[in-house]
Amino acid sequence: MKRMIKRCAGLDVHQATVVACVLIHEGRKPPRSEVRSFGTMTHELQALRDWLAAERVTHVGMESTGVYWRPVYAALEGHFELIVGNARHMRNVPGRKTDVKDAEWIAELVCCGLVRPSFVPPKPLRELREVLRYRRKLVEAQAAERNRLQKLLETANIKLGSVATDVFGVSGRAILRALIDDTASPEEITAYFLGLWRTILTRSHFEAGCAVLAVTVATDSGELLNHAAAVFRAWRQRLGELFEAGGLGRRDAARFAATLIASSEGAVVLSRAEQDMEPFELVAGHLLEQVRRMRAAAE
Repeated sequence: MKRMIKRCAGLDVHQATVVACVLIHEGRKPPRSEVRSFGTMTHELQALRDWLAAERVTHVGMESTGVYWRPVYAALEGHFELIVGNARHMRNVPGRKTDVKDAEWIAELVCCGLVRPSFVPPKPLRELREVLRYRRKLVEAQAAERNRLQKLLETANIKLGSVATDVFGVSGRAILRALIDDTASPEEITAYFLGLWRTILTRSHFEAGCAVLAVTVATDSGELLNHAAAVFRAWRQRLGELFEAGGLGRRDAARFAATLIASSEGAVVLSRAEQDMEPFELVAGHLLEQVRRMRAAAE
């Protein structure tokens, strides 16, 4: 085979060791080769780099084996022309003798220009890729945990998704923390519920409201009205259970749950119509004062 590169090296990279073969071919002299083994610690890779530089190597080839080649590539980058080849392609090039070591064979292929280099992005792009891949994994893990929690809530018949636009929004998280601590007072529950609607109004700039209420107003379909009634009943039941657990009597809890839903729905409609939060805040303040009095009476 015609040799194209005078001074090159082949690296056989493993997890704990790197076998390096330097192949030198100058003029009509017989090719000279030398094989050494190095560890994969940083200072050992630096020793490999210094040895290759002392031998005036210009091209270094290696197989893209798992992730083991990456620290070796990083240690040699900028000092030599690095060639990362596909392992299957390099082993299937015709002419290899069975008694030739991998490092020697890679060096021979590099010397003859027979290694098809794989694309290795520049260092800034590689770093950006790592960050984006890690971010994607974090987002996927977060989504998986959120789905798992929502499934758990549904299994426990906690219909938080039916009353919260975003279960993991500020108000939704507050409700989840209250459920976990099991210490939410009726005042806190009322504030959480009102906070859901306050967030919907402010973030949508008064464009969003209650879809269930819109159905009851806009349709004459008995089926749709039945669905809306079922949603409202679920809200009342769950809020009543929370108020009762927070210290209100069962009858007071059920009554205030209905009052809270009806009053907040009406306040949302008024604020949307006036494009102002004042009606909502007036009703919210009255509801909070009412639940404080009920709590004081219950104690």
